[in-house]
Amino acid sequence: MDSQVAFLILTFAISVTGMAAFVVALIQKQVLVPPEAALAIFSDGEAGEPEPDRTSQMSKKWRELDRSARFPIMFFLVSSIIWLLLGSFLGLLASFKLHQPTLLDAYDFLSFGKVRTLHLNIIAYGWLSFAGLGLSLWLVPRIAKVPLRAGGVLTVAGVIWNIGVVLGCLGILHGYSDGLEWLEFWWPIDILLAVAGAMVAFPLFKTVLESKEKHLYVTLWYVLAAFIWFPVLFVIANTHFLHVGAQQAIANWWFAHNVLGLWVTPLGLGIIYYLLPKIIGHPVASYQLSLFGFWGLALFYSQVGGHHLIGSPLPTWLINLSIVMSVGMVVPVVTVAINHHVTAYRHFKVLKESVVLRFVVFGAMMYTLSSLQGCLHSSRTFNYVSHFTHWTVSHAHLGLYGFTTMVFFGGIYFAMPRLLGRDWTRPWLVNAHFWIAAIGVLIYTIALGIGGVFQGMALRDPAGSFQASVEVTLPYLIGRSFGGTMMLLSHLILAYNVGSLLWAGRRGRKEAA
Repeated sequence: MDSQVAFLILTFAISVTGMAAFVVALIQKQVLVPPEAALAIFSDGEAGEPEPDRTSQMSKKWRELDRSARFPIMFFLVSSIIWLLLGSFLGLLASFKLHQPTLLDAYDFLSFGKVRTLHLNIIAYGWLSFAGLGLSLWLVPRIAKVPLRAGGVLTVAGVIWNIGVVLGCLGILHGYSDGLEWLEFWWPIDILLAVAGAMVAFPLFKTVLESKEKHLYVTLWYVLAAFIWFPVLFVIANTHFLHVGAQQAIANWWFAHNVLGLWVTPLGLGIIYYLLPKIIGHPVASYQLSLFGFWGLALFYSQVGGHHLIGSPLPTWLINLSIVMSVGMVVPVVTVAINHHVTAYRHFKVLKESVVLRFVVFGAMMYTLSSLQGCLHSSRTFNYVSHFTHWTVSHAHLGLYGFTTMVFFGGIYFAMPRLLGRDWTRPWLVNAHFWIAAIGVLIYTIALGIGGVFQGMALRDPAGSFQASVEVTLPYLIGRSFGGTMMLLSHLILAYNVGSLLWAGRRGRKEAA
């Protein structure tokens, strides 16, 4: 257990470093700031008026910032949508295989083990990472109010990251895998992703360092922190020779949970904190709360992954630490929820008018729900029922899709017209995308959540059989597939919307020529 202790000391040291950074931020008056700091995302005279829907009404300043690195940002966003289509198709196929196990069983490369693994890695490193990176590249110059620097490096980084994901998927198909959930990509592929990530981080930090703004808006805190946290997580977790036996399980779930909470979650929250007040035209209800919410996430989240190991042969104190940290996440979740929901409630009229805002607010609501759900199943009493069931899958999709993916959809629908200088050709299809995706993910997560509880109760029935625990879930697995089909349909609509926008621009250039 010495290596376990060393590993935990390392992660604790990271948390202490975060606390030190918090103290420094306090000293430099970056935390206890006046309410006027919330206006940093607005130009002079913009506060108090909703963001104009038509790109022709945008100010010249915003147009210049948006176009400072238009090509690499669009490259990242379009890549993300391609990976989303492939990943969601594989996910739906895996879903159908759970209640129709003989489906396409003649093809080895379409076995459940390979299809599900490909789905997870494509969504994590293809869709979520590409979309998060692309939207971050768009947000940073807007907040720093200087053009994005070193744009040429970004395109190369995007190409390398794409190559890495493609090779990683081919490796999984041919049996080259590290064999750990969320860490399946073969270790040489990890090096490619690490290099590409560093190449993206460089222009971001360079742009921020050139900013003349007195206060860095909270969105920038979340984005930059994610770019600091993720490399640490990725490198440590992929250095497999450091983790042997039980320690490997600790490292695995430390990474699996933190890649959600310290990578995609900060990016999602950062986007919400920008788009919500920007679209409404008013700052968040309490800017001070937004800063404390950030530090709450930084201080509590790093150790929550251990609650997935309740009942395992690991020291009780380690599991208890994770449970305490998981329950402690109520603090940042509630602070964020107050800010998001109070701000949206005060300007409900805009919510009815803006489809983008609907994506963002729905995502914020699902963040609150999924986070509180995580606190619930971290308790030993409930975990006794939910562990090893579809409840966990429901929870993961509520966070990764209901929260992060829906927010990323909103970000794409807001950013792309501004990057390209033209409006969506069919706004009603954007609205259709929202409703189909929202209803689909609710059907998906509710069906799996209920089915998971029944499954857990059946598994713990001493008079029952394992077969009985499988059969009780079948109606809910069919519900999952129905919800997944709706989600895939919404992704096809997204792809059509983006394709139409790009085609309209190409046609316009031809006509002009």
